[in-house]
Amino acid sequence: MNDSTTRRTMIKSSIALSAAALTLRGTDLVSAQDTQVKGSTETQASTTSMTILFQGDSITDAGRDRNRKAANDPTSLGKGYPLFVASELLRDHAGEQISIHNRGISGNKVPDLDKRWDEDCVDIQPNLLSILIGVNDIWHKLNGKYDGTVDDYYTGYSALIERTQKALPKTRLIVCEPFVLQCGAVNDAWFPEFEERRAMAQRVATEHKLDFVPFQTMFNEATQHAEAKYWAADGVHPTLAGHALMAKTWLEIAKL
Repeated sequence: MNDSTTRRTMIKSSIALSAAALTLRGTDLVSAQDTQVKGSTETQASTTSMTILFQGDSITDAGRDRNRKAANDPTSLGKGYPLFVASELLRDHAGEQISIHNRGISGNKVPDLDKRWDEDCVDIQPNLLSILIGVNDIWHKLNGKYDGTVDDYYTGYSALIERTQKALPKTRLIVCEPFVLQCGAVNDAWFPEFEERRAMAQRVATEHKLDFVPFQTMFNEATQHAEAKYWAADGVHPTLAGHALMAKTWLEIAKL
């Protein structure tokens, strides 16, 4: 083989190797771009945005600072189950856009919720709304401060749910079961009417196909392990252990 032939052969080999290298490099670049796009898509898909609102009476209020309304603010969430729920969710969903509000007000009954519903519910535009209401509807009646009947509780509660579904058609609603434990302020005078009211809350949830958190059943089971006042010293307002148990059960139903 002469020198000219050898040079031509070497040049052809060099060109072939360069082409192969460029092809491989191009493949790597495409692969890297695909990975980058895929990673970006997966990141976007894993990022969620959710606003959660807790509504109710003093059990939900739990001593919150009503002058502070920022989401995820411990002082605005109170010292009860909404704070415990928020702590769990914000820990487990770090980096996601979760906003948690508490608008429970001590002493509220169903008619009280109805009066402030636009400002304290609809305007917040929650993706998930949790309502616990009912104990004051009977407690205030027993104290002579209210004359609402079991039927009033049912019709008022049902109307509130319908109003909410019309104003917030995409919002998920959770109805929490009102509860009492037989100790402290809770005596025989509460029954059987309280049981009737409790059944109406479940009826509202069933008729509107809503999730239902069985707090009374939960506390009934809990009293097999510790006496009633361990969970709610006055029979109505949960202790630290009671609120923690409520948060655990609420999260099991909500499945967030």
